[in-house]
Amino acid sequence: MPYGTNVIYRYDGTFDGLMCCVFESFEKREIPEEITASPEQMSFYEIKDILTDYEKAARVSKGIREKISKSAYETVCKAFLTCHEQKELLILKFLHLGFKYGKSVMNMLADDTVNELFKAVRHLERELHLFLGFVRFSSYDGVLVSVIEPKNIILPLMKNHFCNRLPQETFMIFDKTNRMALVYRPYEAQIIPVEELSLPCANEEELHYRRLWKKFYDTIGIKERYNPKCRMTMMPKRYWKHMTEFAELFPQNWEECKKLGSAPDLKLIE
Repeated sequence: MPYGTNVIYRYDGTFDGLMCCVFESFEKREIPEEITASPEQMSFYEIKDILTDYEKAARVSKGIREKISKSAYETVCKAFLTCHEQKELLILKFLHLGFKYGKSVMNMLADDTVNELFKAVRHLERELHLFLGFVRFSSYDGVLVSVIEPKNIILPLMKNHFCNRLPQETFMIFDKTNRMALVYRPYEAQIIPVEELSLPCANEEELHYRRLWKKFYDTIGIKERYNPKCRMTMMPKRYWKHMTEFAELFPQNWEECKKLGSAPDLKLIE
C-alpha cells in the first residue's frame, strides 16, 4: 500500500470520524500525508473531506477488536486522547500494521510506529495517574470546582474515578487546555465543551479550609528531609498552579474578596 499519497484527510475531530478515515484509507488503498480536524487547513495537497458514517466506524472498531485484539482497540482509544501532534496518522499506520500482523503488533516495539504510539499512550497514562492525586477542589455555593491544565485529554479517563469517590457531591472539573468540563451531580455525569470559566472569589469558609490545608501540608513536612529536586520530580512544577498547598492565599479574608469581585484568589508562590 503506498505511503505518502498526495492527499490530506479532513474529518470532524471525533473518534468515529477517525475510524471513517481508516475505512477510507483501506478502501482507496492509500495512506494520506496528514489527517487533520482543522476546518481551515491550507495545503498544496488535495484535501479530502471524510464524512462521519457511524456504520463504517462501527465496522472498523469491530474489526480492530476481532482481527487484532481488544487490547489494541483500547490502546487506539487512548492514543486518540493523547497530545501527540500526529496522533491520527500514527493510529492509522498502527492499524495498517495491526490488520497485517494481527495481535502480534502489540509486541512489535522495535517498529517506529508502534513505539511512538506506545510512548504517547504512556505519557497520557502517567499524566492521568498524577492528576488523580493532584486535583484540588474549591467550594462555590455548595458546588466543588477544580481547574486543571493537562497536556492530554484525560477527563474521559478521570470520570469514573471521581464519580465513584464523590457520589453524593455536585462537582465540576474544568480542563482549561482542551476547553471541556466534567460536570457531575448525584448519579448523572457528562463531559461538555466549555470555552471559558470565570469563578467568583472564595468565601470566608472556603478560605478557612484552604488555610487549614496549607497548615496541614506544612506541618507534616519533615524539615531534615526537605528535597525540592525530588519533589519536582514526583510533582512537576507545571501542576502547582492549581494546587492549594503551593499557592499564596489572596485575598486573606472575605472583606478583601468582596472588594475584588471576581478577581483571582490564588497566586502561585515562586
